[in-house]
Amino acid sequence: MNSLFVYNERLGIAIPELTREWACYTEDERASIVGRWEIIRGTIPDQVIRFERIINEKQAMLFEEEDFEASCTLNWDIADLASRINDLHIWYRINQEIEPRRHS
Repeated sequence: MNSLFVYNERLGIAIPELTREWACYTEDERASIVGRWEIIRGTIPDQVIRFERIINEKQAMLFEEEDFEASCTLNWDIADLASRINDLHIWYRINQEIEPRRHS
């Protein structure tokens, strides 16, 4: 089942990469997938916190930065981290979509 999860460097977690439609997996396979996802999903809040800390550090640097190009780079970095947090929130909610299928 680990091969159905691929580490995403940008997000810092493994994400599902299912090769078949959900209904094509056996009940045991689906239970295994959901179980593995629950473990990964449980790490998402910590990853969000890590990204938020980096954002706070970069915002503090931005406040002190006088060079325009360096400020633009910091702003881009902050926006990228915020985008990662948003994506993690979306992945965190994926469980709500998988669970009903699990009981079908």
